[in-house]
Amino acid sequence: MKTAKKVAVVIPSYKVRKHILAVIDGMGEEVDCIYVVDDCCPEKTGDFVVENCKDPRVKVIRHQVNQGVGGAVMSGYVAAINDDMDVIVKVDGDGQMDPVLIPQFIVPIINGEADYTKGNRFFDLEEIRAMPKVRLFGNAVLSFMTKLSSGYWDLFDPTNGFTAIHRDVARHLPYEKISRRYFFETDILFRLNTLRAVVVDIPMDAKYGDEVSNLKISRVVGEFLFKHIRNFAKRIFYNYYLRDMSIASFELPVGVLLFVFGAVFGALNWFHSFESGVAAPAGTVMLSALPVILGGQLILAFIGYDIASVPKTALHSRLKNFTGKR
Repeated sequence: MKTAKKVAVVIPSYKVRKHILAVIDGMGEEVDCIYVVDDCCPEKTGDFVVENCKDPRVKVIRHQVNQGVGGAVMSGYVAAINDDMDVIVKVDGDGQMDPVLIPQFIVPIINGEADYTKGNRFFDLEEIRAMPKVRLFGNAVLSFMTKLSSGYWDLFDPTNGFTAIHRDVARHLPYEKISRRYFFETDILFRLNTLRAVVVDIPMDAKYGDEVSNLKISRVVGEFLFKHIRNFAKRIFYNYYLRDMSIASFELPVGVLLFVFGAVFGALNWFHSFESGVAAPAGTVMLSALPVILGGQLILAFIGYDIASVPKTALHSRLKNFTGKR
């Protein structure tokens, strides 16, 4: 499927020498340029591609120091933007992502329906049986954490690295601030939300062969939790106090204060009653319960507002219109 838009594919490469040529061979005619980013690979994947790949679309970018998957992808983004590509797709080099699906990722962007698309391996409940159970559980936990921190409540499978982005949106990303290692895919969602970009999930099936994943979810859950909490706090400040204010800007802090007051006050009085053996008066119980109930309702109201605030209009379309007016 050849399009009027120029499409680039970025392949971060680290210990994928065994699969990289097959991944490149699978690229269809819709792809105009392929950037293989050798992230200081000990297998010298970049040299291997130069010596064995004859596809004229391939360009090899080499890192002298390993920068992680995020650093490799951003190097590819910069190169694609400099070469005036319109849509930039990111595909892993381990063969888990089928290049045949690339048209499904780029069409929503070309049609102005999305700024960024990403794969979702959880769409077909029958197919996810092929996913290792530990990875399945870990992705479910990370998906919920990502919904809170990024604000994209309608997305799932946040660690999925099969993505596509419009050039004009990629150009506005703060590359120096984005996490360069395994938190890259989830961190970029947070950055996209602060830009009010539209992100769409694309159903896909994962392919599991003899590849070895470098990401061990059990090792990164703690690190990811800290970064999610940080991003959540930043997003709330940016979207509800710095950029704009709404009723939700008051619901969250008032709800949290009431809930915490009621919970602490109730716990202290319960402990006092337990120690003294004297039941707390009805008024004390109500003074504990009422703030908790009201606070919980306000927090739920904020979450409802936040869910309804997921961006709906593609950012690159708005940027185009703005540029045209100027």
